[in-house]
Amino acid sequence: MKHENNFRLENDQILLRALEPEDLELLYKWENDPEIWTVSNTLTPISRFVLKQYIENSHLDIFQLGQVRFMIDRKPVAPDPTVKTIGTIDLFDFDPQNMRVGVGILIKEEEERKKGYAGQSLDVIIEYCFSVLLLHQVYCNIPAGNIQSIRLFQSKGFIETGRKIDWLRKAQTWEDELIFQLIKSPSEMVL
Repeated sequence: MKHENNFRLENDQILLRALEPEDLELLYKWENDPEIWTVSNTLTPISRFVLKQYIENSHLDIFQLGQVRFMIDRKPVAPDPTVKTIGTIDLFDFDPQNMRVGVGILIKEEEERKKGYAGQSLDVIIEYCFSVLLLHQVYCNIPAGNIQSIRLFQSKGFIETGRKIDWLRKAQTWEDELIFQLIKSPSEMVL
């Protein structure tokens, strides 16, 4: 894993990179897909103008904005020699006082799921959170019915620490939201 000045974080198969102006149309498509609105707490479409401003301000660091988004690029896989942007990973609700941050991940295209890219992206971002940002914990909120995400985060050491009852409205029903935390052990802390 590499920690470079331009926040290029990677392993052998994926690269987490900063937003680029060229990402506008892809983000516009993804952010306006109603299928992901339930996991992103979105209720209305987002304009190109707003997304363009978001990209233009993405050079500001997490200490200024309280959040940062990385694009997930899949490195070339034989026989395809191209790099493909397959998703996003977000750090949000950054709290430097209490040394914690929330994380959310999206692998958008079905054909790119179940290949380990989400897990690899989490590995890279967790290392970034603990080694670069020097945080104490990373947390996530997952709908109770999202078994695939629950398994993913549990496989990375996240433990369920809470449940919000009837937290998410889905059509005419309600769903609980689970809280998962990954806490860095005191022996690994650098204060």
